[in-house]
Amino acid sequence: MAQELSQMERSIETVIDVFHQYSVRLGDRDTLNQKEFKQLVKTELKNYLKKESKNEKVINHILEDLDTNLDKQLSFEEFIMLIAKLTHASHEEMHKNTSNTEGHSHGPGLGGSC
Repeated sequence: MAQELSQMERSIETVIDVFHQYSVRLGDRDTLNQKEFKQLVKTELKNYLKKESKNEKVINHILEDLDTNLDKQLSFEEFIMLIAKLTHASHEEMHKNTSNTEGHSHGPGLGGSC
């Protein structure tokens, strides 16, 4: 019998599942094309990329930066770099916004919640 997944393991599976919810819509089922990526950003990252999700050119620029093999699509490996960068940026934001100087605490992250 399989053990229950930890919170982090469930979170990893969620990232994978969300990637594939969008990647299977058009073209190659294992990559995000430009349209799928825009939909994902606007729907799934609307709080983390508030300004960016409203600007098509900025979304295109993010995709271009992540697209290391220049095929105008994002593999999961390329996409996960965005998740890593957003996780790091949110962690930094949480430390900037902490009100507690004793111990280790976090304020709101990029999404505005703690």
